[in-house]
This record gives sequence, C-alpha cells and structure tokens, in this order.
Amino acid sequence: MRSPRTIRHSMIRKTLSCPTVISPSRWSIAFAVFFILAFPLVSRLSAQRRNDPLNPLEIDQLRDAMLDPDDRLKLYVKFCRDRMTKLEQMRADPKTTDRGLHTHDLLQDFLTIYEELDDNVEMYVGRKNDIRRPLKLVIEADTEFQSRLRALKDAANADPKEAKQYEFVLGDALDTVDSSAEDHRKTLTEVEEYVKRQKKDKK
Repeated sequence: MRSPRTIRHSMIRKTLSCPTVISPSRWSIAFAVFFILAFPLVSRLSAQRRNDPLNPLEIDQLRDAMLDPDDRLKLYVKFCRDRMTKLEQMRADPKTTDRGLHTHDLLQDFLTIYEELDDNVEMYVGRKNDIRRPLKLVIEADTEFQSRLRALKDAANADPKEAKQYEFVLGDALDTVDSSAEDHRKTLTEVEEYVKRQKKDKK
C-alpha cells in the first residue's frame, strides 16, 4: 500500500503534467478573494489551538506573503529554523528544568510548522506557480534539518529516561523530513520540466 506522501507526490506529478493553464492574474484574484473571506475564520480557529506554534507576528507575515511563494516559503523555512535553534539553546542551558518535556513541545512546534511548509509547497504546485527558487532553499533546509534532528537523536542515547518523553515526536519529525526531502527534490525536477514546457509552448 502506498503511503499518503507517495500518493500526494503522484497527485503533484499529475498536476504538473496537466496541459490546462489558468491565467496567473485570474488565479491571484480568485485566491485573494477567497483568502480575504476565509482568513478571519482561520485566524480564530488558530487562536483556539492549545499550543499554536506560530505567534501573531508570524501569522501576519505569512498572511501578507500569501500571494508570493518566494517570500512565504522562505518564512516557513525561517520559522522552522528558529524552532530548532530555540530547542538547541534550551537543551544547552544548564538551568533548564523538565528538559525532556520542553524538547517534546519544541519538536512538536517544529513538526507542525514543517508540515505547513510542505502543504504550502503542494498548494503552489497545484496553482502551477514557478517555485524553483524557493524550493531550492527548502531542499537546502531539509538537509540542515535532517542533520540537526539526527544530532538530537544521537544525544538522546545519553539519557534514555529523558528521551522517552520525546522519542515518538522525534521519530515522527525525522520520518517526515526524510520523506519530504525526497519529495521536494522530485518536485523541483518536475517543476523545472513544467516551466520548460510552458516556455516552449509560448514560442
């Protein structure tokens, strides 16, 4: 049985190979109208979450960059990186108490934001945006996140009792980043091919 991520990647390939093209301007107008109508509800639902990993400023930044794939994907990468840095700083602080619990919570924040990043890549592919440039940054970040998560896994061996508090979410984060990193590389190749076809069709 194929995994959900494999199925989703298959759907992305079908989207990129579809010859139907909607004018970017019409996409932008339709999406802007939808977002203006839907965002207040989304904001309220987000605010009701017990542990929303994004603060109000970050939510505003993402909202303002909704129609700009370059800026929006860069923001998601930055927010993921910020959580990893915060996690590492917390673990390095000798004054930290309940380190295992805090590690779990920060890993969950990282994972939630990373999954939103992945969802946004899929959204922009579905809209047939040219995301070659930001996708390359995402791929570079994938390698960085894989390295930092594996370093945390290695460190967990030093204190098995503490590690039990976050081993599941750490494993989930590693599996997610590993799977998505492969998908992102394949998607970049397919976006490049799609853009080439578009340029060829315009000649």
